[in-house]
Amino acid sequence: MGHPDKVSDRISDAVLDAMLDQNPDARVACEVMVTGGTVIVAGEISGAAFDDALIGRIARNAIDACGYDAGNPGFNAGEVKVHNLIAPQSEDIALGVDADQDGELGAGDQGMMFGFANRDTDQLMPLPIQLSHRLIERQAEVRMDGSIPGLRPDAKSQVTVEYDGKLPVRIDSMVLSTQHGPEWSDKQKELQAEVIEHILMPVLGDWWSDDITVHINPTGKFEIGGPVGDTGLTGRKIIVDTYGGWGRHGGGAFSGKDPSKVDRSASYMARHIAKNIVAADLAGECEVRLSYAIGVSEPTSVTVDCHGSQRIDEAGIERAVRDLFPVTPRGIIEALGLRRPIYEPTSFHGHFGRMPDEGGPGTFSWERTDRVEALRGAAS
Repeated sequence: MGHPDKVSDRISDAVLDAMLDQNPDARVACEVMVTGGTVIVAGEISGAAFDDALIGRIARNAIDACGYDAGNPGFNAGEVKVHNLIAPQSEDIALGVDADQDGELGAGDQGMMFGFANRDTDQLMPLPIQLSHRLIERQAEVRMDGSIPGLRPDAKSQVTVEYDGKLPVRIDSMVLSTQHGPEWSDKQKELQAEVIEHILMPVLGDWWSDDITVHINPTGKFEIGGPVGDTGLTGRKIIVDTYGGWGRHGGGAFSGKDPSKVDRSASYMARHIAKNIVAADLAGECEVRLSYAIGVSEPTSVTVDCHGSQRIDEAGIERAVRDLFPVTPRGIIEALGLRRPIYEPTSFHGHFGRMPDEGGPGTFSWERTDRVEALRGAAS
């Protein structure tokens, strides 16, 4: 959550939540840049107030929640300068989104959105990205509870998994870079031992082996981090946010966008569909593609690709999907309950592979496997 790009994502989603709290029908496209001690908030909003004082308060609260408090020199919630450059949404965009030619809610943009699921993990996510997210989640936990004193918010992880065909068999290597205070700069070996004991081994559990190649702060130290060391932008971690490169990606980012933007809402529905197909045991893995034209409610395509792992005819799965899952913007929003301030928790530790309601009631609704029995019935 302390990586500069993820700080930007969090501020964008915190602004979105605040706007939806004012008006569930607000249109929001919020982009953020953080660098040094400066935060620039830009984008387009309609249907809600976005004055300088409110935007400044939202940004500082999000920065503080990331861990950048007074103990972090150069960038912290108490000292940052927040510049609000938000403008009203274009009336031309609103014209097609508010109602398409049939009077339905039109898609907020054109594009292709993908959802993916497989049987690598209980969460039906690819093992490398699921472990990577849990490592970073654990880094935040030990930082906040003091298990490893002196850790700071910026961190990154990477896991390399060896497969036998499509079956994960062992962890080959791991990278975890974690920002720290000056007390660790000359004690990297001691820090590495602490990270292995308190972060790596608890997360990996039975996957842990002394044969794993481990890289912890491989540059030698990581004292200067966050927006002081690297500029952050909203939407620059789209592969991290999704499947770590296992499934395809349409290119659209999520954070800061209200659910009329199918970049976000249709990606959530595509994951919901794919996860339910795999959970229903109709396939061992599944990729769902939805595509849209701006201002048009019905998708231009709905495609299911099980990569040869399907247990019934793939065309039959597609028919069941069209019968059981709403794929218009309005249908997705209503089915998943997306017109609520539920988005800030999605900005860190991944949008997928989470527990439903993990970030509060109604969050991560797309992770529910509530259509399994209906899919099995349709398939039979």
